Amino acid sequence: MADRRGRFGEHGGQYIPETLMNAVIELEKAYDSFKADQEFNRELTELFNEYAGRPSRLYHAKKMTEDLGGAKIYLKREDLNHTGSHKINNVLGQALLAKKMGKTRLIAETGAGQHGVATATAAALMGMECVVFMGEEDTKRQALNVYRMRLLGAEVIPVKTGTATLKDAVSEAMREWTSRISDTHYCLGSVMGPHPFPTIVRDFQSVISREIKSQMLEKEGRLPDAVIACVGGGSNSIGSFYHFIEDKEVRLIGCEAAGRGVDTPDTAATIATGRLGIFHGMKSYFCQDEYGQIAPVYSISAGLDYPGIGPEHAYLHDTGRAEYVPVTDEEAVCAFEYLSRTEGIIPAIESAHAVSHAMKLAGEMDRDRIIVVTISGRGDKDCAAIARYRGEDISE
Repeated sequence: MADRRGRFGEHGGQYIPETLMNAVIELEKAYDSFKADQEFNRELTELFNEYAGRPSRLYHAKKMTEDLGGAKIYLKREDLNHTGSHKINNVLGQALLAKKMGKTRLIAETGAGQHGVATATAAALMGMECVVFMGEEDTKRQALNVYRMRLLGAEVIPVKTGTATLKDAVSEAMREWTSRISDTHYCLGSVMGPHPFPTIVRDFQSVISREIKSQMLEKEGRLPDAVIACVGGGSNSIGSFYHFIEDKEVRLIGCEAAGRGVDTPDTAATIATGRLGIFHGMKSYFCQDEYGQIAPVYSISAGLDYPGIGPEHAYLHDTGRAEYVPVTDEEAVCAFEYLSRTEGIIPAIESAHAVSHAMKLAGEMDRDRIIVVTISGRGDKDCAAIARYRGEDISE
C-alpha cells in the first residue's frame, strides 16, 4: 500500500511540473471520493460484467500440465475480455471516473496498442473524444491495433521523437495533458507515473487477483503456490499479485523482457539491469546509461518495451515479496508457439514471457503444486511479427 504521499517505500511520489500539480490533486481528490461511492462501484461492476465480460475464466491447462509433467497449471484468461486484454479493466474505471469529473476528452499512451484500443473503446461507449499517442516504431509493429483505434473513432498520433516507442508516447501524452487540463483526462495505462496513478491503476486491475483467489478456492479449495505474470510497467502483474501480497505462502513472479539478453544492450529487463532514478513523474528503477540518462531499451514485445517499472513493483522487489526474472525474445517466442499448439490458445507475446517461465518452473515442482499464469492478452496482433521473426513471409 502507498502511504499518504504516494510512496511505496522510497519509490513513487510526484515528480512533475507545477503546471500538472492542480490536475493531479484534482484527480486524487476525485478518486478518493468516488472509490468508496456505492453508485460509482455499482456502475463499474456493471461495466465489468455486462460490457467487458468479467469474470474472466480460470482455465485448467490439462495438456500443458500433462506435457510438462509437474505442477498443475491454470491460465487466467484476460485475453477473453472485450478488446482482448486486461487493459479494459483499468480503462473502464478511469473513463467512468473522468466522466464523473466532467471531462469530455481522453488521451492515452500505448505500446502494443491494447491500452489504446481499450481507451478508444471506452471513449466510444461513453461519447468522449479520444487521442492516443503511439511510438512510430510501434505503429509499424502493431498496425492492426492502429486501425482498430481509428475504427473506434480515436485519433492516433505517431510519436517520432527519441526511440519512437512506449516511453516517448508517455512523454508526449504528459505534454499534451499539460496543455489541456480543463477538459482532458490522461488515461495512463500502467502502474507508473506520478501519484495517484500507480494506486488507481492497481486498484482497477486488482479485480484479476480477487477473481483468481475466489476461483481457486472454488476449484481447488486452496490458494495457488505461485502466480506468474509478465511485467513492463506492470499493470497486469500487480493486478494478478495484489490480493495475494499478504498470503506469504504464494510466490509472486514477474517476468521481464530480457530482449536479446540481459548481458546485451538490447534488453528491457529493469529489475535485472536498472538503477534507481526519476522519470515520468515517479521514483523507481530504470534502465540507464553510464551518465544516468534513460537508456534505449529493446524487446520483441511492444508492450514490455519500457525502460522502467512501476513503483509498487520496485517496492515488492526491495522487500523480497515478489521475484522478477528475465525472459528473452527467443524464450517468449517458443512459449508463444508452445501454448498455441498445446492448448489452442494464442497468447500476446507479452503474456508469452510469463508462459515461458511457467514452463520452466512447472517441471521443477511436484504434481500436487499449482501455478496460475495470467494471459494478459490475445496474440492476434503479434502473429505477423512472430512470423517475420521466424523468417516467414505472410504478406499477400
